[in-house]
Amino acid sequence: MRAEIISVGTEIIMGSTLNTNVQYITRRLSEIGIDVLFHTSVTDDPRLLKQVINIGLGRVDLIIFTGGLGPTQDDMTKEIVSETLGLKLMLDSSAEAKIREYFRKTNRTMTPNNIKQARIPEGSRILANRVGTAPGIYIEKDDQIIVLLPGPPREMRPMFDEQVVPLVQQDITIKTRTINTIGIGESALEAELEDIIDCEKEFIIATYVQEGGVDIRIIARQNSTQSVDDRLNEIIARIRQRISKYIYSYDDEAIEEVVYRKLLEQNKKIAFCESCTGGLISSMFTRIPGASEVFERGIVSYSNNSKVEELNIDEEIISQHGAVSEVVALQMAENLLDKTGVDIALSTTGIAGPSGGTIKKPVGLVYIGIATRDNSHATKFIFSGERSSIQTRAALMAFNELRNIL
Repeated sequence: MRAEIISVGTEIIMGSTLNTNVQYITRRLSEIGIDVLFHTSVTDDPRLLKQVINIGLGRVDLIIFTGGLGPTQDDMTKEIVSETLGLKLMLDSSAEAKIREYFRKTNRTMTPNNIKQARIPEGSRILANRVGTAPGIYIEKDDQIIVLLPGPPREMRPMFDEQVVPLVQQDITIKTRTINTIGIGESALEAELEDIIDCEKEFIIATYVQEGGVDIRIIARQNSTQSVDDRLNEIIARIRQRISKYIYSYDDEAIEEVVYRKLLEQNKKIAFCESCTGGLISSMFTRIPGASEVFERGIVSYSNNSKVEELNIDEEIISQHGAVSEVVALQMAENLLDKTGVDIALSTTGIAGPSGGTIKKPVGLVYIGIATRDNSHATKFIFSGERSSIQTRAALMAFNELRNIL
């Protein structure tokens, strides 16, 4: 089945709203064997919307609309789709009752224009909205399927997963596996795996850049579940043999979760002292349920004074080498280890920018220090990008350094 996703809304075209719906729907459709061939965005203009609908009807089997189902005058997706398909809009009493009940439960006054959301194209199927007021619509006409979904992701996603997917699911086995890597760029990764990618004609193997890493996604479509699993395992084994040192997960697991699990397995406690990352590492780690079992403390030692007071860093060392240096990163980690009595201590110090860099110490320079009871070391990195990107990539690389240690 060939599909197109049409996102309706001037706010999307203007860049005021990030269109996460199209990414989510495309990924979910690919998982159930549906090929998304087109992404289209259109303003709240009835003439343009009608043109887009007619183009879609002429080239795909499934069209999924998001947005334009609200109560205001510029919400016109349902009206224009119905007009284009030659379907009358009928007031559905059950949809009206649910909208009225929603307003009653939320103790809000329902305005007359909300009745607009209860008008349904004749012969269509209502998709219940358990989060908001606008019901979705499912239409089958002339061997094509047209689905209308609300724009807000918190309304769209449960409606799509719970009601649309079962209606459009293909009778084919689709298996997707993701290999998460860090420490290697996309071009270098593709070069390492080029022969594996080229020789696999039945399976799709593609790389996707994420913040601080690259994912390898393998998509298989076959009739036999057993043969799919066997082939997937063979491909993964070949990839693992080639690039094992860069792989941190096979299950789309966040790298901080991998570190947490290893600490738990080894019954070890950890502490962080962060300068350039400003507590980001601690924040990422404490989002994990149960982090308190392995996490002792986190210190944001941002200023030189805080490094001296909190971590007992020698002022002369800072004066001689600078706060952003291998020796300071090492001493931060070692002193935190002594202070807390944990098994592992990690430090970060660097220049996140956009100012503060020099020729010898450019923006993006980060030192990550790790101290254990047996050993300690500091590693130098130079990250590119804006301030927030440098901080994020430094945090992810810090977790990767911990993963390697563990």
